Amino acid sequence: MKITKIFSLLIVILLFSCSNNTKLISGLKSVSRSIQEQYAPDKRVAIFNINFGYSDGKIIVTGTTDTKEAYLKLLDTLKSLEIKFVNKIRVLPDTTLGNKKYAVARNSVINIRSAPKHSAELGTQGLLGMSLKVLDNEGDFYRIQTPDKYISWVDKGGITLMNKEELDQWDNNKKIIYTKNFGYVYADKSTNASIVSDISLGGILKLVSLHPNYVKVAYPDNRVGFIKRDEALMYDAWLDNLNPTESNVEKIAKTMEGFPYLWGGTSAKGMDCSGFTKMVYLMNGFIIPRDASQQIHAGKKVDVNLNFSDLQKGDLLFFGKKATLNKQQRVTHVGIWLGNNKQEFIHASGNVHISSMDANHPLYDEYNKNRYIGSRRYLGIKDKNIIDLRDKLKL
Repeated sequence: MKITKIFSLLIVILLFSCSNNTKLISGLKSVSRSIQEQYAPDKRVAIFNINFGYSDGKIIVTGTTDTKEAYLKLLDTLKSLEIKFVNKIRVLPDTTLGNKKYAVARNSVINIRSAPKHSAELGTQGLLGMSLKVLDNEGDFYRIQTPDKYISWVDKGGITLMNKEELDQWDNNKKIIYTKNFGYVYADKSTNASIVSDISLGGILKLVSLHPNYVKVAYPDNRVGFIKRDEALMYDAWLDNLNPTESNVEKIAKTMEGFPYLWGGTSAKGMDCSGFTKMVYLMNGFIIPRDASQQIHAGKKVDVNLNFSDLQKGDLLFFGKKATLNKQQRVTHVGIWLGNNKQEFIHASGNVHISSMDANHPLYDEYNKNRYIGSRRYLGIKDKNIIDLRDKLKL
């Protein structure tokens, strides 16, 4: 039988377990890290936080995980050592949530943060009507997972909690999608009526009824309102008529020119570089990974010679620091190739704007040209990390 890294670590633990608890715990931490590397290497999309202590002759194992395979692997490992241990690991979502293990965004944009507090760093955003998986809660915040698998915290005011039946009902309702950059939902069929809420590009609400100039809609929390009919489309019709071509990627991208840069933003209200590429592809019918360092691992690698000759409109360009003998490649920026015989690309940096790799172009971007590290093609590529909205989305 092939000796794995974990098995080798177990040998080390067994050598120390009888005489030195500190070394035993250190060995167990090494095993835990190895399991994490195998089953939950990216903490942005998977949870595996395990701690070890020692009390009354037993190992105390605490922590949280949402990865059942990793949890079972750890338990099997501990049992194989014949060590007495107390299991206090929480496998999320657990019973603390009751049956409300899902949610839907109830505001035009919800801010999803790195920790359960309003002062925490903005990690990403969600759009009105977005279905979410709920993993945990702390005070007024819920740890949620977005459709692109990103895990972080949102305050309770931004979501409506649901059980599985309620979520299925929401997902199966006839819905509309908002197709303008910004607008309002009114309390009645008039722009002079009071405002129920604002709404922005990509927002989704339940269809209640159609009227000559307005659509009556319902929120996940059962509020109702009216949207101007020429500012929204029936979601199913929008989906059926999507044509994610190179020219349509450019068209959508250019409608966002001038949008402000916002670290962690993924909406028309503000977006970072990867939030911009996410929104462009979302409005072309695809959910793509959240961060640039994740996006570079999806799709098909193109332009291996880094000379822009192998690029097509819509390809994602990545920038950062190239790998060295001592350091791994580091991706820090992303944009969308337009080409247009001018080596143009569009990206969010300060705001959304067009730049060029051509030194003779008035929008020449020497800084990014010097840190260009590769490109990926998403259009026409089947990839588990590129979710087609025309397929049934499962949380």
